[in-house]
Amino acid sequence: MSDKQGPRHKNDIYGNADSRPPADSAPPPIPAATVVLLRDGTDGPEVLMLRKNSKITFGGMWVFPGGKIDPEDYQVDAELEAAARTAAAREAEEEAGISLSSSDFVWFSHWTPPPGAVKRFATWFFAAHVADEDHDVRIDDGEIKDHAWIRPAAALQRHAAGEIDIVPPTWVTLYHLSRYQPSEAVLEHFRGNAAKVYATRIATAVDGTRVAMWQGDAGYEEWDANASGGRHRLVMKKDGFVFENTTESY
Repeated sequence: MSDKQGPRHKNDIYGNADSRPPADSAPPPIPAATVVLLRDGTDGPEVLMLRKNSKITFGGMWVFPGGKIDPEDYQVDAELEAAARTAAAREAEEEAGISLSSSDFVWFSHWTPPPGAVKRFATWFFAAHVADEDHDVRIDDGEIKDHAWIRPAAALQRHAAGEIDIVPPTWVTLYHLSRYQPSEAVLEHFRGNAAKVYATRIATAVDGTRVAMWQGDAGYEEWDANASGGRHRLVMKKDGFVFENTTESY
């Protein structure tokens, strides 16, 4: 790790998790789930995004419907994926007023922040298509302050311009969503590939930029952002995120 650390991007949520932590140094992350809701607009697939109240966790961020997995989300067999599906469907209803069957959800990724992050959620990411009659979003103006159906590429452009705040897992998800259309092609792609597991590691590059790395990156095992070789990372420059991926097909 470099001793030099430049100004952080304002959406770098990873606290001081920029070096290899001691074994068992952090409590286990909180299980959570989210669902990416897709529809087809005139210019391509659109995704539902919600803006969090600035006074709560991830305040002010634009996110997908989701939250922690509650005890009542678990079925009799206590199977975690089933509980995650139930939680994601419940959150879509509570946060956006959209009721969906969790059996239609496509699981496509799982994200775990590094030890040292301020508050850690181990989150299941699902995707689902929303029928025309379910486009009427209803928010409570409490926990959720705003909503938008937006093309993934447009959301990334607004983030690059500094107009909206998006955390790294949401940014990477939007990047992958932006590569396929229509929405059914997105879902077919996810169905045809194993879910990606992102156990994030954070390191600081020699120029002081913080980097989020995942399995396959040359620096992943040693928490070394300066290692030569393959790339599977998000470079969190102060003036914008840059995704580098030379090792993962997605």
